[in-house]
Amino acid sequence: MYKTEQENFWKGEFGTEYIKRNREEVFLSSGIAFWSSALSKTNGIHSCLELGSNIGLNLKAIKRLSPAMRFGAVEINDSAVQIMQNDPDLDVKIYHDSILEAKIEETYDLTFTSGVLIHINPNELNNVYKKLYDYSLKYILIAEYYNPTPVEVSYRGHAQRLFKRDFAGEFMDLYPDCTLEDYGFIYHRDNNFPMDDLTWFLMRKQ
Repeated sequence: MYKTEQENFWKGEFGTEYIKRNREEVFLSSGIAFWSSALSKTNGIHSCLELGSNIGLNLKAIKRLSPAMRFGAVEINDSAVQIMQNDPDLDVKIYHDSILEAKIEETYDLTFTSGVLIHINPNELNNVYKKLYDYSLKYILIAEYYNPTPVEVSYRGHAQRLFKRDFAGEFMDLYPDCTLEDYGFIYHRDNNFPMDDLTWFLMRKQ
């Protein structure tokens, strides 16, 4: 058992059901398009760490763009970890633990979250922001549901499981040496490469 309800939620059956709804054939083309845009203003990225990777679809999309990339992933769900471990197309160092508890052993040129901070207990966000900052050598990318003020949203009938806010703004307020390099939005009705209404922010450590 982890210390927050949100961690236990994703560790268990709901996290496993999420895997079934987000398979590679649906995501990969949109993911490649997203990452080619989101990383277009970066320079010298040879490694990246995803906090909350699920089955590693973001990492696989990045690998299509940069095959020599070194990958790390933090993931709480047992089934998702097993899928990554058995995926012949994905060579990744896996930290099988909650983001809040994981002890990460290396640093990476890029650290990022995608659709993960929205599910973190708001009282623990500073803990996650610190990990994004501490384990990044150059860039931090946050791709989440945006709202200018914090708000809770019912998530598939569950309360206290999805929170929207200005994650990137909070991050930059905490770490003023990180500057905004680029940002964008992916619409769920995009004609070619739809994704789930994520707003993304790319920041660089100075």
